[in-house]
Amino acid sequence: MKNSFFNSERISAVDFIQGRQGQYRAIVKVQAGFMSTVDDLGIASNWESGARWKNALSVFKSFKKGALQTIEFKADGTNTWLTVFARVGNKVKLMDESMFMTMCVGDINQDWSNTNLYSQTNYSLAGAKTWADLAFVANETKELELV
Repeated sequence: MKNSFFNSERISAVDFIQGRQGQYRAIVKVQAGFMSTVDDLGIASNWESGARWKNALSVFKSFKKGALQTIEFKADGTNTWLTVFARVGNKVKLMDESMFMTMCVGDINQDWSNTNLYSQTNYSLAGAKTWADLAFVANETKELELV
């Protein structure tokens, strides 16, 4: 069964991660204005704890407002880097389904409120009421029973 999520802004969705383990890297704009590639320091220095970035959303949360441009993923056992998140200016152009499925309202409102990720339409469709609610997936509301 295909994952279902709300995407009223029509951001292109890809399904490259597919629950696989792998490495992540980010393309960021530094204060000097040029782009730079940032690899996961846990992988680069072979920390015992392993990679700091366990998923694309952890990469998404790791950078200051406006710095992150692209997230790439390389599945274990492959040599190919695949783009799983990309933005141009204030428009997110592409995002992996795993990010759609796990991103919370707070992840967006914190540093991405000036982009097309911030969508009251999506929040409404998902039934999001707090920053902890999922932004693109239906949030289950449980009715409390009076005892």
